[in-house]
Amino acid sequence: MTDIVSRLGVERRLFGTDGVRGTANVEPVTAETAMKLGRAAAYLFKKHRTGHHRFVIGKDTRLSGYMLESALTAGICSMGVDVLLVGPMPTPAIAFLTKSLRADAGVVISASHNPFEDNGIKFFSHDGFKLPDGVEQEIEEIIFSGAIDQERPTAREIGKAFRVDDADGRYIEFAKNTLPKGMQFDGMKIVVDTANGAAYKVAPTVLRELGADVITIGDRPNGTNINQHCGALYPEALQKAVATHHADIGIAHDGDADRVVFCDEQGKVVHGDQILALCAIEMERAGRLTGHSVVATVMSNLGLELALRQAGISLTRTAVGDRYVLERMLKDGCVFGGEQSGHFIFLDFNTTGDGLITALQVLATMERTGKRLSELSSCMTVFPQVLVNVRVAERRELADIPGYAQIVSDLERRLGPQGRIFVRYSGTEPLLRVMVEGEDFHVISRVAEELAESLRSRVGAGSTVDQ
Repeated sequence: MTDIVSRLGVERRLFGTDGVRGTANVEPVTAETAMKLGRAAAYLFKKHRTGHHRFVIGKDTRLSGYMLESALTAGICSMGVDVLLVGPMPTPAIAFLTKSLRADAGVVISASHNPFEDNGIKFFSHDGFKLPDGVEQEIEEIIFSGAIDQERPTAREIGKAFRVDDADGRYIEFAKNTLPKGMQFDGMKIVVDTANGAAYKVAPTVLRELGADVITIGDRPNGTNINQHCGALYPEALQKAVATHHADIGIAHDGDADRVVFCDEQGKVVHGDQILALCAIEMERAGRLTGHSVVATVMSNLGLELALRQAGISLTRTAVGDRYVLERMLKDGCVFGGEQSGHFIFLDFNTTGDGLITALQVLATMERTGKRLSELSSCMTVFPQVLVNVRVAERRELADIPGYAQIVSDLERRLGPQGRIFVRYSGTEPLLRVMVEGEDFHVISRVAEELAESLRSRVGAGSTVDQ
């Protein structure tokens, strides 16, 4: 374990914001550490549940998935816990199957939207939710302390591994059952880009079984082409295919299919906040939107807030990250939330972001209303946004920066009620991110530069601009 500690530093952290992730076959994403994670997690979960113990393991299509799957299986079985192997399946499918198969936990081997050289390991508890920080810390402590090094079940107590042959079918039926009874997509032409990833089988199958005419791209995984110029991160191929085939809609997943990006019948990518808005408004109409409330992040467009307010729906904002959205949803009793990047959580159906479920909800709204996606997405006006990155010499609390509160207050008055300023530190770089949005691009650009210059003179120097 010394090698892991030296590579990870004094904090000895394995888990990041979404499980363990990094370059495959380099610590901490190695077979050795995967085995230790399997052993520690199996030991911990066995303590909290009685009866027969088993873990579900799924993966995406990366070459390194074979190595990590074998190592995790060995570690879990070595602690007397059985393993149910389901092969390449979307992350949300593992959340569902963990509950459906009454397992102690689920494990996903995936690095989501990262290139194929990377991989990762994340866990779901028996109820299908990602592990809270405290449980991840317990797993780390078990590994680094060596507390279970001598825990060695023998003879008949060693766990077994089984292949679950009907895992695809279980998830496919679950997904279809999220639609209103009897709903079909007959006559609808759909392009689906599965990013050469985990949804390459189940996503097209679901849509075809619902009667749609499905054109697939990015559905030939070879172990090294996941997310490679395809899928949710690269929607250009989807846009071209929609135009070529005169399709009604384009749907693109990322590598593990917990995200989804749409383009309309004109081949135009639809803003993620517009998807949030149209789904929320449809749920409110159907009486499904608990508390008339939606959870999104601080980065969601001001247009979303205004569109929801007009529909009688309140918006709660959280820090960036789907885990923070989910935490707030659970706290407030909300059933719908998400991020403009393509993570959408329908808690009345699944416990995590699910790209396929989101796609079905959008298609169902199109089918019910008879409207095209371009018309449905017009329920929200996307306000222009300007982002200025200010490189800082030190990370001071914003409230402690001299004059900061006053200049923000003055600039907000200039923007009026149809504008917004948001400033935050980057989580990975020495940058302050200054985001300004409003109706007039030229006005918000001037406001963003004024605020950035003020901050630059106080805490740093240098900036780059995106829009």
